[in-house]
Amino acid sequence: MDSGMERNGMDELEYPQGLKWTRQRKSVYRILWNAEEPLNAAQIYHLAEQETSGKDYAPSTVYRILTAFEELGLVEKTVWMGEDTAVYSLNRGSHTHYAVCLQCHKRIPLRSCPFAHIRLDREPEDFTVVSHKLELYGYCRDCVGTSPSDLT
Repeated sequence: MDSGMERNGMDELEYPQGLKWTRQRKSVYRILWNAEEPLNAAQIYHLAEQETSGKDYAPSTVYRILTAFEELGLVEKTVWMGEDTAVYSLNRGSHTHYAVCLQCHKRIPLRSCPFAHIRLDREPEDFTVVSHKLELYGYCRDCVGTSPSDLT
């Protein structure tokens, strides 16, 4: 399969093996690589359109690429509580948990994994844990106190 390096500003981006790297796939991978938080397919499509001046893309193309990436384990797909839209983040071999504001929907990455000290591979005995996700829901510093009815 095709793998290669491509200049992305000052960074070199290496594309994983196991997939033919078309222009569109490289673009979606770059967008996810540079993303500071998980993005939904519409956000990825919008950024890809900007990158190519609207050429080479249809929303269905982005969905197909994300599905292929998910099948290969290149991305993690998450649906936040109270939202119907899936978001995608690049699987970098580690994971990030988020605190999600219920008012403005800002996602704040946690600095460490709350499960770091727990041996999940031993609980329960008849189940092997290979991954986990945790989202904390509450109000960010900017939203606390702006909507008292939401906090009671």
